[in-house]
Amino acid sequence: MRLATWNVNSVKARLPRLLEWLDQAKPDIVCLQEIKTTTALFPEAEVAELGYQTAAYGDGRWNGVALLSAVGLDDVSPGFPGEPSYEGEPDALTLIDEPGLRKPEARAVGANCGGIRIWSLYAPNGRTPESAHYAYKLRWFAALRTALEAELSHEAQLVACGDFNVAPTDDDVWDRAVFVGSTHVTPPERQALADLRALGLHDVVPTPMKGPHPFTYWDYRAGAFGKNNGMRIDLVYATEAVAGRVRGAYVDREARKGKGPSDHAPVVVDLS
Repeated sequence: MRLATWNVNSVKARLPRLLEWLDQAKPDIVCLQEIKTTTALFPEAEVAELGYQTAAYGDGRWNGVALLSAVGLDDVSPGFPGEPSYEGEPDALTLIDEPGLRKPEARAVGANCGGIRIWSLYAPNGRTPESAHYAYKLRWFAALRTALEAELSHEAQLVACGDFNVAPTDDDVWDRAVFVGSTHVTPPERQALADLRALGLHDVVPTPMKGPHPFTYWDYRAGAFGKNNGMRIDLVYATEAVAGRVRGAYVDREARKGKGPSDHAPVVVDLS
């Protein structure tokens, strides 16, 4: 079984590349993030031609997640219980305030695929450590931990993967000095990841395809990809029952090349 996660940075803009990649890589399960479309407008018919069922959860031009499965798709959950709002209401949809705008966000979708409980996750960015968005990011991770803890009480095979917007260690950024004082590397964010792993989840680290580090994201600016100035923020967290089935994992850097790529590359995991 082949599992993949990919922040496509707009499924509409990247649809030809996505369809080509699905046809070539032939993953059985795909977690997509930042689809940037509504649930209704996700290109379900196009991916169905390649044999995939779809569970999409999107609310417009920002955020959005999806699950594609060629091995079954059941018990779909758009969002998770207790997902916080920007203002901290315990049972509200995820909400973020912008000047003159307050709208729900779509950052998580779960389903049972091929005997595994799968979550496609797109964690908040956080912007700056002083921002209210950063405090919201930490609340979101805390709520995610609670939700996964509940599922793990009855799900031996579970994978939570996607764009976590956190680099787990200093080795997961190209130059730690560049990130001093920035989000993605702060101790509270990294502790949030450690709290997820403490549930019994294993970090499935892919094989580096260039240089010593398996980066998954490179800024579009300043030739970052060519210099391999990247970050590892797209993660696959799996229970021991799934991690023990891993036969290989890699970052598909080829999908980051060419005309009009996403700024992320897919992470591909092969399971026995």
